[in-house]
Amino acid sequence: MKPVPPAKQQALVARLSKACGGAYSPKERRKYFLTGPQWAAAYEGHALFHAPTRKPVGYEDVIREYAKIGIGHWTTHDTDVIPTDALGTARQEEIVSGIRKTLKKHGLECSMVTTETFHHAVFAASPAAEAPEVREYAKWRLTNTVQIGHDLGARFAVYWPGSLGYQVQGAIEETNTLRWYADGLNAACDADIAIARERGRQTMKHCLEAKPFEPAAQILLPSSDAMLAFIYSGLLKHPDMVGLNPEYLHELMWGAAVRAALARALLCGKLFHFDINDGYPLKHDVDIGVGLVNPLDWLNVLVLLRTHGYEGPFNLDYKPPRTTSNWGVFSVSFPTAVDRFITLWEMAGEVAVDPVIAQAYEALKAGGGGDPRDANSLAEANKELLTLHELIAHRLFQILVGAHRGRVFAL
Repeated sequence: MKPVPPAKQQALVARLSKACGGAYSPKERRKYFLTGPQWAAAYEGHALFHAPTRKPVGYEDVIREYAKIGIGHWTTHDTDVIPTDALGTARQEEIVSGIRKTLKKHGLECSMVTTETFHHAVFAASPAAEAPEVREYAKWRLTNTVQIGHDLGARFAVYWPGSLGYQVQGAIEETNTLRWYADGLNAACDADIAIARERGRQTMKHCLEAKPFEPAAQILLPSSDAMLAFIYSGLLKHPDMVGLNPEYLHELMWGAAVRAALARALLCGKLFHFDINDGYPLKHDVDIGVGLVNPLDWLNVLVLLRTHGYEGPFNLDYKPPRTTSNWGVFSVSFPTAVDRFITLWEMAGEVAVDPVIAQAYEALKAGGGGDPRDANSLAEANKELLTLHELIAHRLFQILVGAHRGRVFAL
């Protein structure tokens, strides 16, 4: 094949993308509670060892392109769209007004807002630092974001305490740090209650997002289970308002079973929001698009969520690869991520009504009889039934690859 001139490369990618098939219409995509972050689409490909590979993108372009794709909701950090020095000023009001108009123009809603409490140098020792002035500033930032959320009509606020920890042992007193962090959340919830009452709106759902490592060397709330313990610790004034925003990869990073973590959150009634992406266990936060690494695991996760009637947002919290162009972000990366999710979600619905899986589950729950006081009798009575565990896993694989519909490969 001859070299492809730059002027013809987009046409080539577009042709091959169309040849893939399997795309849903923007109208169909909008039926799902999928949310598109400002930071994901605006990611320039930079990292600790990486220079940027893409040009900056403003919220106007992101919202417009999301509308074209069929992503009906937009999310943002405060400083994704408002310079730090402009927070709380007339400039903030001007920017928020512009965002509101842009959302309305393109038929999108702002579903979630979150506060950047990890990047700026002021948070070098976390938003719950020893210095009381830093903690007061953090409280103000959180309550200001609640204000922005109400201004934009958001229903969720997310908190990622990635810098809540330490680099060297003995540098902090952990119980104090956790109490100070709770003070910030309490201030945010108090502000939410006051603003909601004043405006006749519902309060937002406040969602904690765990991550096992990065950027702090040791993080105080590294898992969703740790977050649940924190919510029920007695430190929060409004624990009913606070739940979880698990991120798929954050749970996977430390080798956990994502589905099990979600199950525990569901049992507690605390699964409010869900960040979706993909990646590898025991690696750093690569934020790959949903379904590109672990499609079978993703199918199982969505079976659980469909079974338990989860109706919250699915936030596309991933990074388009550094090798994808600005044009490719909106022409390939986001549309295909959305379509993989929809396909997996609908497959999960098929699993729920599959007769083979249903009969296998019913047989396992019925058991094989035996004397409930005789271990040997019970083991003998159930040993053949337990083979169904592997058969269920095989059936899930068949559904994933379409073999249950007769798809076969000729050797």
